[in-house]
Amino acid sequence: MPLSKTLARVDADLAAGRVPVARQRLRGLVSSFPYDLTLRRRLAEVYRLYGDAAEAGRWMYLEEDRDADETAAFEARYGSPGWRMKALAWRGPEAMAATAFAEGQLVAVRTACAEELGHPVDWDDPASYRDGMEDKYEAPSEPWTIGGVLTGVGCLVGALAFLAIWVNGVVALFD
Repeated sequence: MPLSKTLARVDADLAAGRVPVARQRLRGLVSSFPYDLTLRRRLAEVYRLYGDAAEAGRWMYLEEDRDADETAAFEARYGSPGWRMKALAWRGPEAMAATAFAEGQLVAVRTACAEELGHPVDWDDPASYRDGMEDKYEAPSEPWTIGGVLTGVGCLVGALAFLAIWVNGVVALFD
C-alpha cells in the first residue's frame, strides 16, 4: 500500500480512537522507511497519547527539537549503546539521515557501542552490536501511566462492545 494511503489510514484510526492500530501502522512505516524522520515524529506523538515518554523519546531521538525528559527516559530504558542501536531501528549508513543532527546522533550511538564492545559495529549487522546484550542489559518495564491505563480500558470496552454486537447478530440469525 502506498505511503500516502497508509498515512490516511493512520489519520482515520486516530480520529476514530483506534490508537493501537495507528501505532502499529506507523511502526510498520518506520520499519519500511527508516530514514523518514516525519514518520518517527508521528510515532512519537502516538506514544505521547499513551503517556510513554521513553518511547516518545526513542522515536524523537534523531530530532534536534526533541524533549530532554523524553530523551532521558529513552536513554534510561535502553541503557546501553547496543540497546539504543537496536531500538532506533536504523538501517544503512548514517549519511542517509535527513539532517546533520540526526546523522550526528547516529554516529555517536554507533561509536559509543563500538567503544563499549571493543570492535566495529554496523547498523546493517545486528549481530555486531548485540554482543552481551542479553546478559548485561535488560530494558526495564516502566510503571503504568494514567494514559496507558485509560487506553487499555478503552480498548477493552471497545472489544466488549464489538463482541456484544457480534453475538446479537449471530443470535438474530437463528431467531
